[in-house]
Amino acid sequence: MRNVPLDEVDGIDRAVLAIGTDYPPGHLLAYHRHRRAQLLYGAIGIMQVETADGSWTVPPRRAVLIPPGTDHQVLMDGVTTRSLYLEPAAVPWFPVRCRVVDVSPLLRELLLAAVDVPPEYDRHGRDGALVELILHEIRNLAPLPFDLPLPARADLREMCEAFQSAPSIREAPAEWAARLGVSTRTFNRSFLAGTGLSFQQWRQRACVLHAIRLLSAGRTVTGVAAELAYDTPAAFSTMFRKQTGTAPSSFQPR
Repeated sequence: MRNVPLDEVDGIDRAVLAIGTDYPPGHLLAYHRHRRAQLLYGAIGIMQVETADGSWTVPPRRAVLIPPGTDHQVLMDGVTTRSLYLEPAAVPWFPVRCRVVDVSPLLRELLLAAVDVPPEYDRHGRDGALVELILHEIRNLAPLPFDLPLPARADLREMCEAFQSAPSIREAPAEWAARLGVSTRTFNRSFLAGTGLSFQQWRQRACVLHAIRLLSAGRTVTGVAAELAYDTPAAFSTMFRKQTGTAPSSFQPR
Protein backbone atom coordinates (compact mmCIF):
# COMPACT_ATOMS: atom_id res chain seq x y z
CA MET A 1 0.00 0.00 0.00
CA ARG A 2 1.20 3.49 -0.76
CA ASN A 3 0.13 6.84 0.72
CA VAL A 4 -2.78 5.21 2.56
CA PRO A 5 -3.78 6.55 6.02
CA LEU A 6 -3.32 3.88 8.69
CA ASP A 7 -6.82 4.52 10.06
CA GLU A 8 -8.33 3.19 6.84
CA VAL A 9 -6.73 -0.24 7.23
CA ASP A 10 -5.90 -0.58 10.93
CA GLY A 11 -8.85 -2.86 11.59
CA ILE A 12 -7.75 -5.49 9.06
CA ASP A 13 -7.02 -8.78 10.79
CA ARG A 14 -3.37 -9.17 9.84
CA ALA A 15 -0.22 -9.14 11.97
CA VAL A 16 1.61 -6.71 9.69
CA LEU A 17 0.48 -3.82 7.51
CA ALA A 18 3.05 -2.19 5.21
CA ILE A 19 2.58 1.36 3.93
CA GLY A 20 4.92 3.46 1.78
CA THR A 21 4.64 7.26 2.05
CA ASP A 22 6.47 10.22 0.49
CA TYR A 23 6.99 13.40 2.52
CA PRO A 24 8.18 16.86 1.40
CA PRO A 25 11.20 18.50 3.08
CA GLY A 26 10.43 19.94 6.49
CA HIS A 27 7.17 18.02 6.93
CA LEU A 28 6.11 17.61 10.56
CA LEU A 29 3.87 14.79 11.71
CA ALA A 30 2.47 16.34 14.89
CA TYR A 31 2.15 14.34 18.09
CA HIS A 32 0.05 11.21 17.60
CA ARG A 33 0.00 7.56 18.61
CA HIS A 34 -0.74 4.19 17.04
CA ARG A 35 -2.51 1.17 18.44
CA ARG A 36 0.05 -0.98 16.64
CA ALA A 37 3.82 -1.05 17.06
CA GLN A 38 5.65 0.65 14.19
CA LEU A 39 8.88 0.18 12.28
CA LEU A 40 9.55 3.45 10.45
CA TYR A 41 12.24 3.19 7.76
CA GLY A 42 13.58 6.03 5.64
CA ALA A 43 15.08 4.99 2.31
CA ILE A 44 16.25 8.55 1.74
CA GLY A 45 16.24 11.69 3.86
CA ILE A 46 16.57 12.02 7.60
CA MET A 47 13.99 11.86 10.39
CA GLN A 48 13.85 13.11 13.95
CA VAL A 49 11.40 11.41 16.30
CA GLU A 50 10.48 13.04 19.60
CA THR A 51 8.57 11.73 22.60
CA ALA A 52 8.08 12.96 26.15
CA ASP A 53 11.37 11.42 27.26
CA GLY A 54 13.75 11.79 24.34
CA SER A 55 14.73 12.44 20.75
CA TRP A 56 15.86 9.93 18.11
CA THR A 57 17.79 10.81 14.95
CA VAL A 58 17.17 8.37 12.09
CA PRO A 59 19.68 8.65 9.22
CA PRO A 60 18.96 7.32 5.72
CA ARG A 61 18.73 3.53 5.39
CA ARG A 62 18.07 3.10 9.12
CA ALA A 63 14.81 2.65 11.00
CA VAL A 64 13.21 3.51 14.31
CA LEU A 65 11.04 1.15 16.35
CA ILE A 66 8.10 2.93 17.99
CA PRO A 67 6.20 0.99 20.68
CA PRO A 68 2.39 0.82 20.54
CA GLY A 69 0.57 3.65 22.29
CA THR A 70 3.62 5.95 22.33
CA ASP A 71 2.87 9.64 21.75
CA HIS A 72 5.42 10.88 19.23
CA GLN A 73 6.06 13.45 16.54
CA VAL A 74 8.28 13.07 13.47
CA LEU A 75 10.13 15.77 11.57
CA MET A 76 10.78 14.62 8.00
CA ASP A 77 13.48 16.06 5.77
CA GLY A 78 12.81 14.86 2.24
CA VAL A 79 11.93 11.35 3.37
CA THR A 80 10.46 8.41 1.51
CA THR A 81 9.29 6.01 4.21
CA ARG A 82 8.38 2.38 4.44
CA SER A 83 6.34 1.73 7.57
CA LEU A 84 5.37 -1.58 9.08
CA TYR A 85 2.49 -1.50 11.56
CA LEU A 86 2.61 -4.56 13.79
CA GLU A 87 -0.06 -6.10 15.97
CA PRO A 88 1.28 -5.96 19.56
CA ALA A 89 0.46 -9.63 20.12
CA ALA A 90 2.71 -10.56 17.18
CA VAL A 91 5.73 -8.75 18.65
CA PRO A 92 5.78 -9.38 22.43
CA TRP A 93 9.56 -8.79 22.31
CA PHE A 94 9.19 -5.24 20.95
CA PRO A 95 11.10 -2.57 22.96
CA VAL A 96 9.15 -0.46 25.44
CA ARG A 97 11.02 2.69 24.39
CA CYS A 98 11.80 3.99 20.90
CA ARG A 99 14.97 2.59 19.39
CA VAL A 100 16.98 3.41 16.25
CA VAL A 101 18.18 0.26 14.51
CA ASP A 102 20.47 -0.71 11.68
CA VAL A 103 18.63 -2.28 8.75
CA SER A 104 20.14 -5.33 7.10
CA PRO A 105 20.28 -5.54 3.28
CA LEU A 106 17.78 -8.42 3.46
CA LEU A 107 15.25 -6.45 5.50
CA ARG A 108 15.70 -3.47 3.17
CA GLU A 109 14.58 -5.60 0.24
CA LEU A 110 11.76 -7.13 2.27
CA LEU A 111 10.47 -3.65 3.15
CA LEU A 112 10.44 -2.65 -0.50
CA ALA A 113 8.51 -5.81 -1.37
CA ALA A 114 6.10 -5.53 1.57
CA VAL A 115 4.42 -2.32 0.37
CA ASP A 116 3.17 -4.26 -2.67
CA VAL A 117 1.60 -6.96 -0.50
CA PRO A 118 -2.22 -6.62 -0.36
CA PRO A 119 -3.48 -5.71 3.12
CA GLU A 120 -5.57 -8.88 3.36
CA TYR A 121 -2.72 -11.13 2.25
CA ASP A 122 -2.92 -14.91 2.34
CA ARG A 123 -1.39 -15.87 5.68
CA HIS A 124 -0.45 -19.31 4.35
CA GLY A 125 0.89 -18.23 0.96
CA ARG A 126 3.97 -16.41 -0.29
CA ASP A 127 2.96 -13.08 1.24
CA GLY A 128 2.38 -14.68 4.62
CA ALA A 129 5.85 -16.25 4.46
CA LEU A 130 7.34 -12.86 3.58
CA VAL A 131 5.67 -11.31 6.62
CA GLU A 132 6.97 -14.07 8.90
CA LEU A 133 10.49 -13.51 7.62
CA ILE A 134 10.14 -9.77 8.23
CA LEU A 135 9.18 -10.42 11.86
CA HIS A 136 12.23 -12.65 12.34
CA GLU A 137 14.49 -9.96 10.86
CA ILE A 138 13.05 -7.17 13.02
CA ARG A 139 13.64 -9.19 16.17
CA ASN A 140 17.36 -9.41 15.39
CA LEU A 141 18.04 -5.79 14.38
CA ALA A 142 21.09 -4.19 16.01
CA PRO A 143 20.34 -1.06 18.07
CA LEU A 144 22.20 2.18 17.32
CA PRO A 145 23.11 4.89 19.89
CA PHE A 146 21.20 7.62 18.08
CA ASP A 147 18.87 8.59 20.91
CA LEU A 148 19.16 11.60 23.16
CA PRO A 149 17.26 11.38 26.47
CA LEU A 150 15.51 14.55 27.60
CA PRO A 151 14.69 15.46 31.22
CA ALA A 152 11.16 15.96 32.48
CA ARG A 153 12.07 19.15 34.37
CA ALA A 154 10.74 21.97 32.18
CA ASP A 155 13.53 24.55 32.47
CA LEU A 156 16.27 21.97 31.97
CA ARG A 157 14.45 20.39 29.04
CA GLU A 158 14.12 23.81 27.40
CA MET A 159 17.89 24.29 27.70
CA CYS A 160 18.53 20.82 26.28
CA GLU A 161 16.28 21.46 23.28
CA ALA A 162 17.98 24.79 22.60
CA PHE A 163 21.38 23.09 22.75
CA GLN A 164 20.22 20.43 20.28
CA SER A 165 19.66 23.06 17.62
CA ALA A 166 23.15 24.58 17.98
CA PRO A 167 25.42 22.26 20.00
CA SER A 168 29.03 23.00 20.92
CA ILE A 169 31.49 20.54 22.41
CA ARG A 170 33.00 23.43 24.41
CA GLU A 171 29.87 24.28 26.39
CA ALA A 172 30.53 23.58 30.07
CA PRO A 173 28.21 22.37 32.84
CA ALA A 174 29.16 25.43 34.91
CA GLU A 175 27.46 27.64 32.30
CA TRP A 176 24.22 25.68 32.56
CA ALA A 177 24.41 25.62 36.36
CA ALA A 178 24.79 29.41 36.43
CA ARG A 179 21.73 29.87 34.23
CA LEU A 180 19.72 27.67 36.57
CA GLY A 181 21.09 29.38 39.68
CA VAL A 182 22.57 26.24 41.23
CA SER A 183 26.06 24.93 41.93
CA THR A 184 27.84 22.87 39.28
CA ARG A 185 27.76 19.87 41.60
CA THR A 186 24.00 20.15 42.09
CA PHE A 187 23.51 20.62 38.36
CA ASN A 188 25.57 17.55 37.48
CA ARG A 189 23.63 15.43 39.94
CA SER A 190 20.28 16.72 38.65
CA PHE A 191 21.28 16.24 35.00
CA LEU A 192 22.35 12.64 35.54
CA ALA A 193 19.11 11.89 37.40
CA GLY A 194 17.03 13.47 34.64
CA THR A 195 18.70 11.93 31.60
CA GLY A 196 20.64 8.88 32.76
CA LEU A 197 23.79 10.42 31.25
CA SER A 198 26.44 12.75 32.61
CA PHE A 199 26.42 16.20 31.05
CA GLN A 200 29.63 15.40 29.17
CA GLN A 201 28.19 12.17 27.76
CA TRP A 202 24.94 13.89 26.78
CA ARG A 203 26.76 16.85 25.20
CA GLN A 204 28.92 14.54 23.10
CA ARG A 205 25.94 12.52 21.90
CA ALA A 206 24.02 15.69 21.04
CA CYS A 207 27.00 16.80 18.95
CA VAL A 208 27.16 13.43 17.17
CA LEU A 209 23.45 13.46 16.30
CA HIS A 210 23.61 17.04 15.05
CA ALA A 211 26.65 16.08 12.99
CA ILE A 212 24.75 13.20 11.42
CA ARG A 213 21.99 15.57 10.31
CA LEU A 214 24.52 18.00 8.81
CA LEU A 215 26.56 15.28 7.11
CA SER A 216 23.41 13.71 5.65
CA ALA A 217 22.58 17.13 4.17
CA GLY A 218 25.92 17.17 2.35
CA ARG A 219 28.07 19.24 4.70
CA THR A 220 31.82 18.56 4.76
CA VAL A 221 33.53 16.90 7.70
CA THR A 222 35.73 19.98 8.14
CA GLY A 223 32.71 22.29 8.19
CA VAL A 224 30.83 20.15 10.69
CA ALA A 225 33.85 19.89 12.99
CA ALA A 226 34.19 23.68 12.99
CA GLU A 227 30.48 24.23 13.67
CA LEU A 228 30.66 21.93 16.70
CA ALA A 229 33.80 23.77 17.96
CA TYR A 230 36.22 20.86 17.72
CA ASP A 231 39.88 21.88 17.57
CA THR A 232 40.54 19.90 14.39
CA PRO A 233 38.61 17.72 11.92
CA ALA A 234 40.76 14.80 13.10
CA ALA A 235 39.64 15.27 16.71
CA PHE A 236 36.02 15.35 15.58
CA SER A 237 36.43 12.26 13.38
CA THR A 238 38.08 10.30 16.20
CA MET A 239 35.23 11.12 18.59
CA PHE A 240 32.61 10.38 15.93
CA ARG A 241 34.07 7.00 15.08
CA LYS A 242 34.31 6.12 18.77
CA GLN A 243 30.63 6.95 19.29
CA THR A 244 29.15 5.44 16.13
CA GLY A 245 31.67 2.81 15.04
CA THR A 246 32.02 4.39 11.61
CA ALA A 247 33.60 7.41 9.92
CA PRO A 248 31.67 10.68 9.48
CA SER A 249 31.95 10.33 5.70
CA SER A 250 29.73 7.23 5.81
CA PHE A 251 26.74 9.50 6.53
CA GLN A 252 27.35 11.82 3.59
CA PRO A 253 25.19 11.41 0.47
CA ARG A 254 26.50 8.77 -1.91
